[in-house]
Amino acid sequence: QVQLVESGGGLVQPGGSLRLSCAASGNIFSIYFMGWFRQAPGKQRNLVATISSSDITHYADSVKGRFTISRDSTKNTVYLQMNSLKPEDTAVYYCTYNNKAWGQGTQVTVSS
Repeated sequence: QVQLVESGGGLVQPGGSLRLSCAASGNIFSIYFMGWFRQAPGKQRNLVATISSSDITHYADSVKGRFTISRDSTKNTVYLQMNSLKPEDTAVYYCTYNNKAWGQGTQVTVSS
């Protein structure tokens, strides 16, 4: 089993930045992907960004050019740097490992 612990959410003004972190522990395979999904109230959970163990990244069109996913393999941690935040980025952000393990979620609110 893999456990995920997220941190870094909060309240930020439009145009601001936040960095989310997701630390993984447990039985982590050498080949995997980790990523971030988000879910706004009343909406389905959608992909934000993923990164593979070979550092291949993928982004939702809505965040391309604004968000950057990265990882530190020595710490089994994945990061999501979010810049130029918009009100529509407001959601609970969930970290995932291979779409099989999920974090508890961290709230991101973009509001003036």
